[in-house]
Amino acid sequence: MITDYHVHLETGPYSLEWLKKYWDTAQKKDITDLGFSEHAYRFKQSKKILYNPWIAEKQTENIEEYIALVLKAKKEGLPVKLGIELDFVPGKEKEIETFIQSYPWDYVIGSIHWIGDWGFDLPEMKTKWENKKIIKIYEEYFTIMKELLSSHLFDILGHLDVIKVFGYKPDQKDLLILFSFYDEILELIKQSKIVVEMSTAGLRKPVKELYPSEDMMKRLTDYNIPFIINSDAHRPEDVGAGYEKGISYLKKYGVEEISIFDQRKRSVIPLG
Repeated sequence: MITDYHVHLETGPYSLEWLKKYWDTAQKKDITDLGFSEHAYRFKQSKKILYNPWIAEKQTENIEEYIALVLKAKKEGLPVKLGIELDFVPGKEKEIETFIQSYPWDYVIGSIHWIGDWGFDLPEMKTKWENKKIIKIYEEYFTIMKELLSSHLFDILGHLDVIKVFGYKPDQKDLLILFSFYDEILELIKQSKIVVEMSTAGLRKPVKELYPSEDMMKRLTDYNIPFIINSDAHRPEDVGAGYEKGISYLKKYGVEEISIFDQRKRSVIPLG
C-alpha cells in the first residue's frame, strides 16, 4: 500500500467523473489509499476561521457538496478517504475545533499559509518577500507552528517547511538560528502525536526540493516521528508526482512505515 492524502479537487467540478480522474492516476501510480483534502477556506462554512480580501473571492463553495461527493465515491466502492486541509490561524482554535467536529473526516491536515494577512506562498504576494528580513519571516512562521502543534487539533502536519517555497532561505550566518527553530518544534511534534507529511510538492515549486529539508528530516527521524507521503496534487496528473524520489528520500532516513487514517484513527503500513 501507498498513500496520497493531500489531494485537491478544486480545479474541477465536484462530480464523480472528475474525482475518478484522480483515482485513475492513483491506480497508474500504484497508490492504493487516496484521500481528498480540500482547502477549508474555499467553503462558506469556514468564514469564522479565515477571511480576508484574497480569500473572499474564493470562499464560494458549500462544504456539504464536497463531503457528499467523497461519501458517494466511497459508497460506490472506491477506496478513498475524506479529509480537509485547514489553515491554522492563531486565536481561532475554538472555531477550528468546532469546524472539525462538525463533519465525518477520516483525517485533518493542519497547515500554515498565512502570516497575518500575507499569503507568503502565493505568487501574487511574492514581492513582499523582497522587503522583509528572511530569518524574521522564518521566526514568525515557526512561532505560528508552535501554536498549531500545541493545539492538538490535527492529524497530519502539512508541508512542514513550505516557508521555503520560493527559495528564500536564511543566510549561512543565520543557520544556527534556523536550527534553533527546528529544535523548538521537535518536542512539540513528539508530544502532539501528529504525523508529519513528507511532501513531493516542493519539487514542482520554485524551490525544487522535497518538504521537509534534509536538516529537518534528520531531526525528525532521530525523534522517531511518524510520517506519511503526499503529493499535494491540484490536478489529476499530479497525484503521486515525484513519488520515486520521495520514497527513496524517506528510506534514506530509515523510514520503513507510513501512517494511514480511517475516521481519524491512525494505523501504520510498510512503506512501499
